[in-house]
Amino acid sequence: MDVEPSLAAKFSALLPHVDERTQRLYLGSEARSLGQGGIAAVARAAGMSRQTVAAGVDELESGATPLERVRRAGRGVSGWPR
Repeated sequence: MDVEPSLAAKFSALLPHVDERTQRLYLGSEARSLGQGGIAAVARAAGMSRQTVAAGVDELESGATPLERVRRAGRGVSGWPR
């Protein structure tokens, strides 16, 4: 089964809404899940370079500490709506 059309549909829906780092990590996670040949398949489906996808895989596998909170403390949805 050719997964690239399915990946391309997912990528076109999500990637315009996230920053470059999140794009790399998402593409890297998809490539890892595909196994051998995943980097090339994801790169083709996303229209990005293999180096970008490989960088995402490397970041995920590096064990680096995830970024801290995106929102300031106290900005959650508790008490919604106000």
